[in-house]
Amino acid sequence: MAFHDVFTSEEELRELLGYPSDVVTRKVIGAMDAHCKDYIAQSPFVMVATSNQDGSCDVSPRGDAPGFVLVLDDHRLVIPERPGNRRIDSLRNIISNPHIGLIFLIPGMEETLRINGRAYVTRDEELLQKMQAMGKTPQLAIGVVVEECYMHCAKAFKRSGLWNAGSWPAKEELPSAARIIAAHTSLDESQIVRGLEESYTKRLY
Repeated sequence: MAFHDVFTSEEELRELLGYPSDVVTRKVIGAMDAHCKDYIAQSPFVMVATSNQDGSCDVSPRGDAPGFVLVLDDHRLVIPERPGNRRIDSLRNIISNPHIGLIFLIPGMEETLRINGRAYVTRDEELLQKMQAMGKTPQLAIGVVVEECYMHCAKAFKRSGLWNAGSWPAKEELPSAARIIAAHTSLDESQIVRGLEESYTKRLY
């Protein structure tokens, strides 16, 4: 085994950790109410969790101007698919396994909105036209039928100090994405830098 003394049942976990409070149990709702819709309208960033039919998982970020995720009604939302790296991990997963998990963030707010449901890859032209940005219409989108919505508490953000700029490392101390990619691909770092700059300046939409 990869690790020792592992848990093998929910009963073992419950014996150690106990059960959620009444509030935690009751806060889960089955549709997006006005509060959820307002949160999504103010969110410029969402993490998209999917897995394929074999259970291999992926989490992918999506971001744009606040409100870029289109809410159609109480049970449906649509995430535009902007240009990316063409790995299409999320899209391939959805086609083989429609279950999806979303975490919406608002900068400066430590509580997040979690949504679970079933996803579809759509090229509905009427929907795509509504999600234009910078004069560009997305080629496709992820449609989600919502099954669960709930607010997630701020403990992770408080522990990490994520929104506390005073806790951030100096820019010169940050890892270099270009250096990491160059090491992983055995390519020249300057070539990676140029490629990233071109992608960020010319292929955002």
